Amino acid sequence: ASGSARVVGPRRRSPRADYPDPVSTTIPDLTELHARGAAQQPTYPDAAELATVVSELRQRPPLVFAGEADALKSRIADVAAGRAFMLQAGDCAETFGNVTAVNIRNALRVQLSMAVVLQYAAQVPVVKVGRIAGQYAKPRSSDDETRDGVTLPSYRGDAVNGLDFTPEDRAHDPRRLQEVYNSSAATLNLVRAFVNGGF
Repeated sequence: ASGSARVVGPRRRSPRADYPDPVSTTIPDLTELHARGAAQQPTYPDAAELATVVSELRQRPPLVFAGEADALKSRIADVAAGRAFMLQAGDCAETFGNVTAVNIRNALRVQLSMAVVLQYAAQVPVVKVGRIAGQYAKPRSSDDETRDGVTLPSYRGDAVNGLDFTPEDRAHDPRRLQEVYNSSAATLNLVRAFVNGGF
């Protein structure tokens, strides 16, 4: 998958009185979110199996902890106030097969190297946001793909189905969501180790 990077720097625009407040103090619950509907959703053939997988995932520990989210929120506030830059970088899509120590280390090295250059040039802290440990789903313009007269579901990322053009691989499988969790957890654990303990 191709990589991408984005830099967000200080903004000098003054707020306008007629703009609505972009920050809501109300967090919707799951029922409200489900009621809003969502596009680009998998079509799992076995609703009971999906419910079992979701129930199991809800029992697992969170991948990101509240303290990490609070710290990031504070650093993003610094970006918004012009006291820092934000660098967002990473692959547009991840696969289970690419979750290796070498791949994770190399991706992290690229982002940290970019951050060093930015920090040196801008002389302000750089908030690093990695597109990593969760990019396992892909939106598609069409639900199906046809090759040589054979039509199968489109590949929607390893979170949903497999890349090989076979009925077995292209079937939407909710058990893949468990592998998403496992791969994301392994990636985050290694990223934390590299960041805190060095390469």
